[in-house]
Amino acid sequence: MALHNGLLIHSPGYWAAAVRDDSGGISVASGKKRTPLGGKALDKYPLLRGVVRLADALAVLPEVKSKLGQAVLPIESSRVAATIGVTSLLTAVLRRGDGDSVLRKELSAVLLSLAPAVLALKNSSLAGYHGAEHRGIGEYERWMKGGEGRVAKEHDRCGSNLVGPLLATNLVGNVLMRRIQRRPGPAATLVTGLVSLGTAMEAFRWMSRHPESTLARAVSSPGHVLQKFLTTEEPTEDQMEVARAALREILEQEGRPWGEKASSASASSS
Repeated sequence: MALHNGLLIHSPGYWAAAVRDDSGGISVASGKKRTPLGGKALDKYPLLRGVVRLADALAVLPEVKSKLGQAVLPIESSRVAATIGVTSLLTAVLRRGDGDSVLRKELSAVLLSLAPAVLALKNSSLAGYHGAEHRGIGEYERWMKGGEGRVAKEHDRCGSNLVGPLLATNLVGNVLMRRIQRRPGPAATLVTGLVSLGTAMEAFRWMSRHPESTLARAVSSPGHVLQKFLTTEEPTEDQMEVARAALREILEQEGRPWGEKASSASASSS
């Protein structure tokens, strides 16, 4: 996860974060996940495993803030918080309005939901650290394979590539739900959202395992376009320094210091 002033990287059992602090130096913190979720036992449960792994990634945020108080999370922006409030209100009004088809309403609502992320990344340091995240992990993965040289700021396992599947599953799920119930309650909305997310995570999982597939490239193309033009920027050397510090820390937590051959899968791109 890219931060406004650094980077958070997690593996199945550990997390590590590095930020550029107020003095201009780099502050680093790390730890073992207290309640690791999404272990191998859940790998046999489609839909559930993706949702649980995402929850696992978010569960470390309070500890990150506790140990590294200067870390600025993506949502810690007044304009982003305001946008989330406005888009939530507009979405509710849009879905209650008359005159448009259910499909048109849901398509408009789904597209509107992208606004907070767009605003958070537009002309911000977050996009630069997002590029640094991808490049740092890409450097390590290339080094593990014996290669060298500059790597791209885009990454195949970036969460941006979840956008296409998630928009599609949300659209289908919400349309079907509103065909059954014109004004569904909170429980129906929650269940539909979780099923849509789980389905999108399954698609993302498949794409990550079949990157050369024509279908995978087609489904991930919206995410690659977002990475190229919006969600990432070319990182500065200062940002790359922070990204490498976070990467070294997570590798050391796992007993795999930089320079030791290990599976590149230990570092997760988000």
